[in-house]
Amino acid sequence: MEFGVLGPVVAWDDAGRPVALKGPRHRAVLARLIVARGRVVPATLLVDELWIDPPDGALSAVRTFVAALRRALEPERAPRAPAQLLVTEGPGYALRTDAVDAWRFEEAVRSAAQPGELVKALTLWRGPAYAEFAEEGWAQGERSRLTELRLGAVERVAETRLALGLAAEAVPELDAHVTEHPWREDAWRLLALALYRSGRQGDALAVLRRARAMLVGQLGVDPGTALSRLETDILNQASHLSAGNVWAETAAVYDRTVGARTRLESTVGLLRSLAVTGGLEAARRQRLATISAAEELGDPDLTARVIGAYDVPAIWTRSDDETHAAAVVAAAQRALPTQQHPKARARLLATIALESRGVRAPQAALEAEGLARGLDDPALLAFALNARFMQTCDRAGLAPDRDAIGAELITLSQRHELTTYEVLGHLIRLQSACARADHAAADHHAAAADALAVSHELPLVAVFTRWYAALREDTTESYRAAATLLDTAGMPGLQEGLLALALACRSIRLHQPLPVADYGPHDPWIRPLLLADASEAVAALQAAPDPPPGLLLEAHWALIAHAARQLGETHILKRAQTALTPASTEHAGAASGLLTLGPISNYL
Repeated sequence: MEFGVLGPVVAWDDAGRPVALKGPRHRAVLARLIVARGRVVPATLLVDELWIDPPDGALSAVRTFVAALRRALEPERAPRAPAQLLVTEGPGYALRTDAVDAWRFEEAVRSAAQPGELVKALTLWRGPAYAEFAEEGWAQGERSRLTELRLGAVERVAETRLALGLAAEAVPELDAHVTEHPWREDAWRLLALALYRSGRQGDALAVLRRARAMLVGQLGVDPGTALSRLETDILNQASHLSAGNVWAETAAVYDRTVGARTRLESTVGLLRSLAVTGGLEAARRQRLATISAAEELGDPDLTARVIGAYDVPAIWTRSDDETHAAAVVAAAQRALPTQQHPKARARLLATIALESRGVRAPQAALEAEGLARGLDDPALLAFALNARFMQTCDRAGLAPDRDAIGAELITLSQRHELTTYEVLGHLIRLQSACARADHAAADHHAAAADALAVSHELPLVAVFTRWYAALREDTTESYRAAATLLDTAGMPGLQEGLLALALACRSIRLHQPLPVADYGPHDPWIRPLLLADASEAVAALQAAPDPPPGLLLEAHWALIAHAARQLGETHILKRAQTALTPASTEHAGAASGLLTLGPISNYL
């Protein structure tokens, strides 16, 4: 059950359908409990807040409202069974949930590292917060606080667009924003600046005059220092106002003066930066085009450099685009025979091993690492270690090996200021610690990765640390919240079926029915547990292939073991036991840092 207060107060069931909440006082009770954020609201206080002049029997009426809400919010609760959502505690009631759109919005605003995340968070708003309770004293403080957060988020998005040189795109939204909220001086400042940077100096000055007239005429105050200074700077055409155009001007000069070969190599560097700062999907699309362009120039050395320079750290062992990855591997294999220098060969071999994602290329990883260790190139060694990490998940029980790679990456990166690889090392060690249920160590590495991500603008790190936090919290709501981060991350190899699998793993540990959902690439190993017909389940289990290499290998084998035990398939159970025994001290699936099926010893 999810609750919405960013607009009229509503509740949605797990299929996203609105729940009938009856009359306005039922909604008022629910809204008041949401405002309380899990704290108990005494029944007598509800009476005072629902009625100006409470009638006789008001307390009984409140109890009736609560009973009706419970029936609506927990329709499958057995008679006389204790409520789980709207609970009675002491003298009153409390709502036990984390699934409130306003709270998701707050978290998104607090943690957003790029404008796209804020734009998505703003779509949660369906109207004014607690819309039908605008006049209620108990709602006004929360309404004001949430509204201020929303307006601040709108202005942060505009500020970022200006910094990126997207002034014209920021104008329409800012114009509507100041019309609706004319008392916000910073909004007027941003609109005037956006107009000026769009080549509309006259309009910018007119906006500042409008702002002054409104502030003086309606509020009786003069504009603040920031608005006054901006007006002076625009009149003087101060050079610092055009800082947002530096990128575009530099790029234009670069295009006019630099040749095709140099431009291709520079493009790879840009794509690498784009990938690690959140533009992973866009970088992936352009990378293959860059490689193709290099091959068309007929320069094998250039092609090798273009392929090998894209040393973007990788933590997930399933490809986001297998066709793309295969094309990169093929290009690297074509370039490899043309290269004799150890550095060029090491980069191509590391690319092959990394893009193969645990399949068919362990020798390439080992050869790349061997070459890199013989060269004085820390960044190349880090790249080769990442490649070996990708090839160290082909059988169960290899978390200690991966942990050693993570430890070396951290030490190497701290010594040579390789920040993105230092983050990778912490994430690898987080996964390994999680596999052995050493959550204190995992917490340490998660915090270290987050701190580096914040200071170096690496937004994708939060995808993995927030999923780890969901594993630690182990609630349906926490997993669903973590899953929203993947919507804009550009990592389909991670996203597909992950939320469904995480919830299924939780259900298995809690001996609850498995959710019917789209399990994506995990379907072959979960399907035998979903089929009600025993013969169909056995057939599905027998048809399930051995799990592929990857960080979920132990989880997939544990699912096979669980199904084989339920269905009495002894020979398959024995096969799973053989596969899982090397990881007997670990937790199934926890090596991903994302989900867990519990101790592997339980399945053995």
